[in-house]
Amino acid sequence: MSNAKLSYQRAMERLYIACIVLSGVALVVITLIIPLGVFMRYALAKPIGWPEPTAVILMITFSFVGGAAVYRANVHIAVVALMNAVKPAVRNAMQWGVHACMAATAAFMLFYGGELCWIVRGSTMAEFPGVSQGLVYLPIPIGGLLTLLFIFERVWVGDPPRTSFMYSDQATELE
Repeated sequence: MSNAKLSYQRAMERLYIACIVLSGVALVVITLIIPLGVFMRYALAKPIGWPEPTAVILMITFSFVGGAAVYRANVHIAVVALMNAVKPAVRNAMQWGVHACMAATAAFMLFYGGELCWIVRGSTMAEFPGVSQGLVYLPIPIGGLLTLLFIFERVWVGDPPRTSFMYSDQATELE
């Protein structure tokens, strides 16, 4: 493998780890603040307004950044019955079609998500008057860019190596 491909693969590995850490943190924070909001409202009768909009912002981040990581790890929802039923040459063509569809979707997210961020940049959230709506939706174009980078890795370099962090949680045999 060339140095350029190896360097790109290493960079994508670091990016992948950053994606799953960010997504994991977002999910943990959501899990903590929603019960806090419920507790404050029903147990203490002192409702607070920020947990729900914060959870929405974090869910947007979790969904789009985590979605890019899911694509790289090749653990996205897929129907493999058809892929397994065709000849290898047809399977290869179908896989290229999947890459093309994913690239089109990611490019759509990048372009139109960026446009959405630009259009709503002057709007703010009622609960967070200092936070631009453009910032809230920024994970959409970022997720598109990350997905495009991971698609480029898969097409140019190939699948991540078996030494990748994404394989570190594989099931082991029990004795």
